[in-house]
Amino acid sequence: MSFKDVCEVGIGLISVTTVSHAAIAAVPLYTVVTGFKFIPDHIKVEAAGDEAATIVSAGLSTALTDFVPNQTLSNLDAADDMTILKPIQAATPVKLQVYAAGEIFSVDVTTDVGNVGNTYYLYGTLRAV
Repeated sequence: MSFKDVCEVGIGLISVTTVSHAAIAAVPLYTVVTGFKFIPDHIKVEAAGDEAATIVSAGLSTALTDFVPNQTLSNLDAADDMTILKPIQAATPVKLQVYAAGEIFSVDVTTDVGNVGNTYYLYGTLRAV
């Protein structure tokens, strides 16, 4: 079974990207390939060091917060600590985002008090169109 086959029938690892928390920047995690739509599920963040005051958001490269709004990574206190970024359902069901071919899904570092070398693992579903 190919990578795209797995991602079309379930949630798969879409990309692995190194992100610096030492500079304010929008960092592309994935560009949706032609012929597919992308439905993100979650992002695992593996810290390179103490990231406790770093703030990030994620989403479409022109919006940057439509998947996950600003999140303070307060539970990442040492290298190799991990956390998950994911829309959380409350009383109202979460609206999932669907990104079209050519759109860029990014993470935005909005407060830069962390380290370089953090690893972002993006998970989701690819749907053929």
